[in-house]
Amino acid sequence: MVWISDLDDPKMSAKVPQPKAAEATSALDHLCQLDPNSKTAFIRLTGLICTIGPASNKPEMLEKMMHAGMNIARLNKRNLGYKYALAIALDTKGPEIRTGLNADKGDIALVRNGKIKITTNKDWFEKGNKDQIYADYPNMVKVLQIGDRIFIDDGLISLVVDGINGDTLDCTIENGGKLGSQKGVNLPNVPVDLPAVSEKDKSDLLFGVEQGVDMIFASFIRNGAALDEIRGILGEKGKNIKIISKIENQQGLQNIDEIIAKSDGIMVARGDLGIEIPPEKVFLAQKQITARCNRAGKPCICATQMLESMTNKPRATRAEISDVANAVLDGADCTMLSGETAKGEYPLECITTMAKTQMEAEAAIWHKNLFRDLVSLTPTPIDATHSVAISAVEASSKTTASAIIVITTSGRSAHLVSKYRPRCPIIAVTRFEQTARQCHLFRGILPLIYQQPSESDWLKDVDNRVQFGIKFGKSRGFIKSGDPVAIVTGWKAGSGFTNTLRVVYVDDSVGTATKLNHSASLDLGMKES
Repeated sequence: MVWISDLDDPKMSAKVPQPKAAEATSALDHLCQLDPNSKTAFIRLTGLICTIGPASNKPEMLEKMMHAGMNIARLNKRNLGYKYALAIALDTKGPEIRTGLNADKGDIALVRNGKIKITTNKDWFEKGNKDQIYADYPNMVKVLQIGDRIFIDDGLISLVVDGINGDTLDCTIENGGKLGSQKGVNLPNVPVDLPAVSEKDKSDLLFGVEQGVDMIFASFIRNGAALDEIRGILGEKGKNIKIISKIENQQGLQNIDEIIAKSDGIMVARGDLGIEIPPEKVFLAQKQITARCNRAGKPCICATQMLESMTNKPRATRAEISDVANAVLDGADCTMLSGETAKGEYPLECITTMAKTQMEAEAAIWHKNLFRDLVSLTPTPIDATHSVAISAVEASSKTTASAIIVITTSGRSAHLVSKYRPRCPIIAVTRFEQTARQCHLFRGILPLIYQQPSESDWLKDVDNRVQFGIKFGKSRGFIKSGDPVAIVTGWKAGSGFTNTLRVVYVDDSVGTATKLNHSASLDLGMKES
């Protein structure tokens, strides 16, 4: 994150959190050596996404949320501006099935073991009652079979199909409840042929392009073709917008590798996913998707009901704290708050609770083993930028560097360093605002926007940007005089030329670094990559 939150205290931090566990020789030994009394690192590495709604859409509240640790604001329609390098994400609705309107405008009481019909006849759109309701998916009667289940209103109501008659399904109410108008409908384990991008999605995507959003959270992505369609709608003007695919159904799970390859990142949207697949299997899907994103170097977001009880209460349950921590341990780059900050009574408390939990979990990661696994799974050959990224993470570990400073244009160099999960923060210095904002998706990156004019001497310009990163770290308290810092730069101006790693030791003078006799330098040759 660009700013250190108001709650961060360097006195309560450790340069190497959980030092005994960090040197463990096995997974069991690592767990045995974890110390609940160990201090965390000063810098939080996991991103924090907040959904903006009635409880949080005032400028004063947004500023407080940023100071508390919010990195990405998730919006439905509004653009809130870019005074800070706060990333803006637009959430699309995606293909969905909904019920119609109830005739009396109130709720319909559905009783367990009772009978009800679902019709796709549009004449029933405004006539829903206790005997028959409308659903807006015409092929529902074709894709469902007798014995299939239908979930309504986030799974609170479940029906079982008893018979199919023309455009109507005869159902038994398995779990009843109060049914309001236009509630969501899920068909678990049933392949649906809804269009990947609805007309509303198209207008929302074009709105996002015009407003300059940084990323799109694309709902109900089922395959790679959907991403091609979205990219086509974004067009040339929106080519730099990151597309984050939300995995919310069985089809998305089945095509996960194809979706990861075509996406800029993945969100594990556990709400609808927990309806489409058995809820006891959601944790397996979460671990699988997160691991595959880690392997591919794509950011992964864990979302839905993470601190749900804090919507109306100031304290989280122990289970919710464990849920956030385990998402970080699984390898999530970001965790997300939904209704907690959009409509909840305690948005700031939610952010601080999540941020503290993230930091505790980060300290418990077995970085040495994780780095070894990630490197072993990297296919060869790799380019110079990739090689330097791996070397930078290894050097930062062996020297216990306080930070890795990356001079970047497109952000790719910083993203690659993030892939290998260094224990220390990655300070990404760039002149490009959107590059900085999008870096919030990746674990460990603190993006800095360098606004000084370019020097005619390119090497001096690089040094100025490095010093800018060091000054930032010293001013925030996580880089101190004498600390080693790894520096990743290129050999010429522009994107795609990163090939040089240096380890320097910070001078007593504010924001200077001196390469001493025991500093190291790695140059992989003047080759464009």
